[in-house]
Amino acid sequence: MRTVVALMLREMVTTYGRSPGGYLWAVLEPVAAIALLAFAFSLAFHAPSLGSSFALFYATGYLIYMLFHDLSNKIATSVRFSKSLLTFSAVSWLDALVARFLLNLLTHLMVIMLVIGAMLAALDTRASPDFPLIANAIGMVAVLAFGVGVINCYLFMAFPAWERVWMVITRPLFIISGVFFLFEDLPRWVQGILWFNPVFHATGEMRAGLYPTYSPDYVSPIFAYGLGLSLTVIGLMLMARHVDVLIHK
Repeated sequence: MRTVVALMLREMVTTYGRSPGGYLWAVLEPVAAIALLAFAFSLAFHAPSLGSSFALFYATGYLIYMLFHDLSNKIATSVRFSKSLLTFSAVSWLDALVARFLLNLLTHLMVIMLVIGAMLAALDTRASPDFPLIANAIGMVAVLAFGVGVINCYLFMAFPAWERVWMVITRPLFIISGVFFLFEDLPRWVQGILWFNPVFHATGEMRAGLYPTYSPDYVSPIFAYGLGLSLTVIGLMLMARHVDVLIHK
């Protein structure tokens, strides 16, 4: 546990301690993105698909997407980031994975609480937080991001070209994860395809946790958690078997 905490503190200094503003940018970046989305879409539409606040509607989708995107990418590069420390017997590759997961998850939780909390306090959102549903949405994304991150941690080191391929094929994820629209607003044939995007399930659950009149029937926690846990098991098995070769590759 001490090793994990030490790695977390090291990354805090490396990632946030050396840049002006530090953790402030972790909050300002999503706030700026949400404000831009809300302003742009308010010019084209009279009201969002849910509630009365464009900012809250897009925040519920954007923050969930960024949690998955940032967390999975940070975990995928965690062993490479701490490679120089893995020569010490007290530090294992699993410590590096867990440390990056915990630090970045806690960072995003702080951002979500600050951004959503400020909106509920300052805006007429007509929202009513349901904390178990919100926690479930975050849990779905966290498990999924960990699974994707662990398996990509192996793939990025075993097949370096895969990192660039992954960046290309996941670019549309921002559009198809429900940041801009509701699942129910889509044609049925599109729903049939996007149902297999697990991030969309978490987005729907997050919105259900803030809009009491919204009850998305398509959300399947079993699918999201099951996929995330399956990828985690496969990724950990691959890492345990090949990590020594990959580190010295």
